[in-house]
Amino acid sequence: MGNLRAVGMAGSLAVAIALAGCGPANDQASVAEVARPVEVLAVKTEPLALTSELPGRVEPMRVAEVRARVPGIVMQKRFEEGADVKAGDLLFQIDPAPLKAALSRAEGELARTQSVVLEAQARVKRYEPLVKIEAVSQQDFDSATADLRNAQATTRSAQADLQSARLNLGYASVTAPISGRVGRALVTEGALVGQGDATLMARIQQLDPVYVDFTQSAADALRLRESLKDGKLSATDNKALSIRVDGTAYERQGALMFTDVAVDRGTGQVSLRGKFANTDGVLLPGMFVRVRTPQGTDNQAILVPQRSVQRGSDGVAQVMVVGVDDRVESRNVVTGAMQGSRWQISEGLKAGDQVIVGGLTGLQPGAKVAPAQPHAQAQSPESKQ
Repeated sequence: MGNLRAVGMAGSLAVAIALAGCGPANDQASVAEVARPVEVLAVKTEPLALTSELPGRVEPMRVAEVRARVPGIVMQKRFEEGADVKAGDLLFQIDPAPLKAALSRAEGELARTQSVVLEAQARVKRYEPLVKIEAVSQQDFDSATADLRNAQATTRSAQADLQSARLNLGYASVTAPISGRVGRALVTEGALVGQGDATLMARIQQLDPVYVDFTQSAADALRLRESLKDGKLSATDNKALSIRVDGTAYERQGALMFTDVAVDRGTGQVSLRGKFANTDGVLLPGMFVRVRTPQGTDNQAILVPQRSVQRGSDGVAQVMVVGVDDRVESRNVVTGAMQGSRWQISEGLKAGDQVIVGGLTGLQPGAKVAPAQPHAQAQSPESKQ
C-alpha cells in the first residue's frame, strides 16, 4: 500500500514537471521576431547629364535709337507704337522746305564754281603758247595757272556741299535703321528737333532672336573644371540651354553663345550669354528667367527616389539600407542635384546596395525586414522577361 502511494506521487510530480517545461517553450514561440515587409531598390550607376539653374535677364539682339539728324519741325509720325517695322520704313517726316532751299543754293554755288574753272582753263590755254615766245610774262602765266587750281579746289568744295545738302534732305525722312519692334514715340507732330543735338525720337529693338544674359559663380566654374580634369565628370559638346520664365511654366530652348573671359571683381561672377528664338514675341527685354545650362556628364551617377532620403535633426541626409541578415542599417549620404523626382547621391552609396524605398514609417535601424521590389518595378516589362 505504501509502495502504490509512492508511485502515484512520483507520477504526479513527473506530470507537473512536464507541464512546467511546456509553458516557456510556448511563450518563446509566441514572441518570435516577425520580419517586416519593405520595398527596396537595388542601387546601380547610370550616366547623368548635370545641369545648373541660374538667374538671367532677356536682352534684345539689337537696339537702335532713332534720332533726328537734321534740325526742323516734325510734320508727320508714320508708324504705330508697339508695332513691328522693317529696316527702311518711314517713321517721321521732318519739314523738308529749308533743306530743299539749302540744296538749291548748293547747286547754284557748284554751277558758279564750274564756270570759274572754265574761265581759268581758257586763260591758261591761251597763255601757254604765248609764254613760250615771251608774248606774256612768266608771272602772268603762273598767276593764271594758280587761279585755275584755286577754281578747281573751290569746285570740289562746292560738290561736297551739294552732296551734304542732298544727304540732309534725305535725313528729313526719318527711317528705321533695323527691323524690330518700335516703342512709343518720344516726339510729336510740331516738335522742333535736331537743334544742337540729335534728338531721340523713338527706339527699335530686335526681339527675334533674343539674348539671355546670366552669371555663374567663378568658384562653381572652377570646381567643374577640376571635376572634368580628375575624370569625375566627362565633358560634353552640348551647348543647349533651356529657359523658364520666372513664375510660369513657359519654357524655351536655345544655345550658349559665349562665356566672358573675366570675372566681375565686385561679385565674383562670370557672365554668360545664350541665344533664343522668339518668333512669338513672348520674351521681352528685361524679363527675369531661370536658365538651365549643362555642366558635364557623370557616367557613374547614383540616383535614388526622393522619398527614400530622410534628414535627421542635424540636417544630415540619411537612407535606410538592407544590411547583413536582412536587418536595417542607417546610412549617412551626401546629396547632389535633384533630377526630377530623384536625388543624386554623391557619397554614401555604391552599386549593389539595397535602399529601402517603401515601408519606412516607424522603421528603426536593426529591425528585421523582408525586402521586396516595388510593385511598379516588379510589373515592369524588364522584370517579366
